[in-house]
Amino acid sequence: MIEPIENFCHVGLIHPMAFPEVMKGDGPVLETLEKILVDDYFSAVEVTWIKDAKVRAEAAAMMAQAHVDVIFAGQPPLLMQKLDLNAADEAARKQAVDQCKASVDEAYAIGARIMAVLSGADPGDAEREAAKGRLVDSLKAICEYAGEKANDYLLAVSLENFDYSIDKRCLIGPTAMAAEVAEAVKAEHSNFGLTIDLSHLPLLDETPQEIVIASIDHLIHVHIGNCLMGEESHDAYGDQHPRFGIAGGENDVEEVQKFLEALVYGGYFKKNAPTAMPVVSFEIKPLPGEKSEIIIANAKRVLSEAWAKL
Repeated sequence: MIEPIENFCHVGLIHPMAFPEVMKGDGPVLETLEKILVDDYFSAVEVTWIKDAKVRAEAAAMMAQAHVDVIFAGQPPLLMQKLDLNAADEAARKQAVDQCKASVDEAYAIGARIMAVLSGADPGDAEREAAKGRLVDSLKAICEYAGEKANDYLLAVSLENFDYSIDKRCLIGPTAMAAEVAEAVKAEHSNFGLTIDLSHLPLLDETPQEIVIASIDHLIHVHIGNCLMGEESHDAYGDQHPRFGIAGGENDVEEVQKFLEALVYGGYFKKNAPTAMPVVSFEIKPLPGEKSEIIIANAKRVLSEAWAKL
């Protein structure tokens, strides 16, 4: 590709994945966030819950100073508390919705334009349709709350699909099912869309073309990363987002290139997004003994090489 990638999208980084020590909402939030914000390769950053209100306000000020698109990762609060937006038990489902409403408040407080969430567990064939209906109800409630809290802009809620049979074992799941959920939610709420992730393609046994075609009408947010499926005893097995090029991994320069091609030809980079430009964020995590700064540099090299080959 002759034109630089910044003409097409904002490249982002998921803060709590690159620096997993902040995943629980505490730790060196500001120190690690600054490492991303001073790097002008990144025009977007994805942050998760920040439990201390003072630290949250300081993070918001830093991101505003940096002039980056901000996205709120609502998945960690759900995953770490084992909350389920499609739970059959109404009290449990309400707890998950209430957590997402709290995340909406945080998202607005830090200037995020998108908040990403995920479905709960896949209950199996017999209960899947009922669970999907409950998920739609939960997502509608979250979108409605985001509308009630809107001031100068409306926060978009985005559902990310995960594997349904290997690691996270989520209800959503196959991209076609994610699109069905999006259709149902968007029938009542315009502030909803989908997030797709290159690292989930092998886990879902879907190709770049399949996932982009299935999601493009609703697609507002993209992740790129890697996964490892061949060795169950490996620290990176499943949906753990190891660095690109790791031995036994599924994604490297060639796979990133093919994914970018599908996004280009599918029209993602020409879509009007809730963010200033469409966002493509790295979802990468260091393994024990690896340094965050090195795997971030790895990801930047891979994306630059893949883009240059388009």
